[in-house]
Amino acid sequence: MKISKDFNSFEKSDRPKQIWLLVAATTINVTGGSLLWPLNSIYIHNELGRTLAFAGFILMFNQAANVIGNLIGGTLFDRYSPYKTMLYGTLLSMLSAIMLSFFHREITAYAVFLVLMGLGSGITWPVMYAMAGSLWPEGGRRTFNAIYVAQNLGVALGATIGGYVASVSFDYIFIANASLFAVFFFIVLTSFKKFDNVSDKQMHTSVIGQSAEIKDKSAFTALLILCSGFLIIWIAYTQWQATIAPYTQEIGIPLEQYSTLWAINGFLIVLSQPLVKWITDRITSTKMQIYIGTVIMILSFTIAMFAGEFTMFAIAMMILTMGEVIMWPAFPTLANELAPKGRSGFYQGLVNSIAAVGRMLGPVIGGIIVDVYDMEVLFFVIIAILLIPFITTKFFDRNLKVSSEKINEGV
Repeated sequence: MKISKDFNSFEKSDRPKQIWLLVAATTINVTGGSLLWPLNSIYIHNELGRTLAFAGFILMFNQAANVIGNLIGGTLFDRYSPYKTMLYGTLLSMLSAIMLSFFHREITAYAVFLVLMGLGSGITWPVMYAMAGSLWPEGGRRTFNAIYVAQNLGVALGATIGGYVASVSFDYIFIANASLFAVFFFIVLTSFKKFDNVSDKQMHTSVIGQSAEIKDKSAFTALLILCSGFLIIWIAYTQWQATIAPYTQEIGIPLEQYSTLWAINGFLIVLSQPLVKWITDRITSTKMQIYIGTVIMILSFTIAMFAGEFTMFAIAMMILTMGEVIMWPAFPTLANELAPKGRSGFYQGLVNSIAAVGRMLGPVIGGIIVDVYDMEVLFFVIIAILLIPFITTKFFDRNLKVSSEKINEGV
């Protein structure tokens, strides 16, 4: 089956061999991370005996470290050696994973090494993307589509393998995680030094890195309103990792089956690209794409709320994934349309930062609600707050002072 036209054209193109090395390294790296990340809440709650709120705080710090790592990695890529930046970030991740394989039964050590692993991975990722764009700038979105496909392939492989390994022993998960990080480090050490001679050191950007004055307040206000809905969507989405994961264990769903849910997510993202293109070619309104994606996401949580067996959760995950792939690209697309000339980096950085905040807050909010009330209340809360993106999407551009053409001219 064809993955997508973009990926097929990538395969047939005169792409540099180094891009394929980045794709392979990305798959290995993400596979290693995906062995563990879907199971963190389950391990902290079920194996270490901590509350879901506590698990949420640990995941929040892990994500915060990842955000800080992104800023560090992007800055070092611009001002230092891309190769050494990636080498040090990968080394930190690998050493943290190795230490975690020895000391994962003590909660303090678990938290510390998980946060350090998040920091190391955060340093690595912007360099990977920046290297890809610098090595093959004429590839355009095909370059990043290949990395995106590799990421989701790694998620699918890691989640599939991780569930079955953890069902035998959680100890093996940490060993496998450390082993794949070691393989990734070896690839970087032996093969990435030649990538240091990149041509474009501005491929990575962040909100902090963009310090120019905000001149168009109406466009920026519109973006903030739009992104408030995006924040809600991410808070809801993270519940599949943070609170639904332990819930599936409590109702008797085997660990390997829960991990299979994320394998479904990863494979479906890859395989659904032609269908998504067909849909978005016919529904060209980005607002409508957000509406449709949000409705699909609400349907997913509604099914999950009444699910009592793996099959129903699998259906809910498949529906969630379709909402995700339809809706996710709409937010950066609208941000790009709102951005004044020369400010697209800042606007895209804000969208990425809002997503990161959602990933940080989601596990904590969900964990507190479940600990104080129960999962049923959480499901009702999620469905209720997912009505907010309809409002923010409908009204975000109502008070724009100038037309989109003038916005793009920087007026």
